[in-house]
Amino acid sequence: MAYNEALADRIIESLVHLDDVVEKKMFGGVCYMVNGKMCMGVIKDELFCRIDPAMEETVYEMRGCRPMDFAKRPMKGFIYVSEEGMKTKKTFEYWVELALGYNAVVEVGKKKKNVRG
Repeated sequence: MAYNEALADRIIESLVHLDDVVEKKMFGGVCYMVNGKMCMGVIKDELFCRIDPAMEETVYEMRGCRPMDFAKRPMKGFIYVSEEGMKTKKTFEYWVELALGYNAVVEVGKKKKNVRG
């Protein structure tokens, strides 16, 4: 299944004011890297956001939010938000700002060396 392009367009519109945004196809969807760090994207019909792991339990209580369990187990610091959780402009912007806020403070991950040389 392809990803929701209308949702991807909403994300692009919310990031247009930033200088360092790169779109990458991954997870069968699309991801937006901000300042060289994974920030948010779309998988199927859901928004995914990278957030401060300390906020996970708080945001899980919000409508439409659940752990990102892409690999059959929750990914620490990543969440899915369904359409129900971002219907209004205000709720959508909440998730964008939450992801951008964490992006501003998290460090760029270190590249792992290939063990095969």
